[in-house]
Amino acid sequence: MFIAPFLATAIGSLPHANVEEALKVIFSAIPDCPIWPQLSKRALYEQMEIQYSEGLPRIVIDEQKGRMFFDTADEEACGAEIGAFYERFMAAEESDDWSRFAISPKFSAGIPGLLSNLQSLPKRQWLKVQTTGPISFGLSIVDEQKRAIYYNEMFRDVIVKSMAAKCRWQIRTFRPFTENIICFIDEPILSAFGSSTYVSLVRDDVVAVLNEVVESIHAAGALCGIHCCGNTEWPVLMDAGVDIVNFDAFGFGESIALYPQQVKNHLENGKYLAWGIVPTSDKIVNHSVESLSALFDENVNRLASKGIDKALIYKQAIITPSCGTGSMRQQNAERVFDLLGKLSAELKKKGA
Repeated sequence: MFIAPFLATAIGSLPHANVEEALKVIFSAIPDCPIWPQLSKRALYEQMEIQYSEGLPRIVIDEQKGRMFFDTADEEACGAEIGAFYERFMAAEESDDWSRFAISPKFSAGIPGLLSNLQSLPKRQWLKVQTTGPISFGLSIVDEQKRAIYYNEMFRDVIVKSMAAKCRWQIRTFRPFTENIICFIDEPILSAFGSSTYVSLVRDDVVAVLNEVVESIHAAGALCGIHCCGNTEWPVLMDAGVDIVNFDAFGFGESIALYPQQVKNHLENGKYLAWGIVPTSDKIVNHSVESLSALFDENVNRLASKGIDKALIYKQAIITPSCGTGSMRQQNAERVFDLLGKLSAELKKKGA
């Protein structure tokens, strides 16, 4: 599955309440690799972690308080529901039928919306889907005692397998409409990896958790990307076996150059960097295709100065926004997508 240089795609979230309006923006800007939109302003059930929570044992969604947590107090009930979860998971593995882990329309208007649009369109060369990463999910959602569920090993394994299953279901669902699928694992919380906040996070555990989801995506015949919208230890993602490292090249463009040998190995192994060069903040109003192209060149030159072939960097470059646009004003989010599409076209035209 070879990705042509400067393919443009996006992170999942948009600020629109209407799915067809969001899809119009997507198909206009990134028709070569569209996404299904995550519309967190549309409903509580489309928020980042809640959207992927269906089927998890002992999950509680408190609509009045707008939050979600795990109820782990009843050990007997936990054991029974976790056992039932593993039975569903093993049955799905055996049959390769992942519908038991579907994301229903209540939790996503974007998935059926994209499917409906694809019915009447030619088969795509590329299409991207996405899932909240197990690290971010596990550290963001707590139990009834407000302890991050990630630190409960039994539930952590359930979350890993559930996120992997959500990936498998999405890939299988969209397979009839595209030649190739990219599945992103969104791990924003990894920007705090190594900080005092998450000092108890063990590197090998993080790599193993991510690798389990990566391998599940590979088993479904898709490429796997990991998105982190801040700075992190990028070799962690590479060690997890990911095909595409998606980083905030607008705000942290210099960070990838801190790991020249690992990046060189990553690219020479036929893998990709997804440059999040289009800002997803109010700074977007101050930028143009020309300014973003210049910033991209600056970042590439910095990386090339570390001994990496510039032609190789260009050949295996994907262009994305720096993060999702769900928290932006709609006008600015649409400008992000407009500049994204135009920047991709410009880089393709000049061959960077």
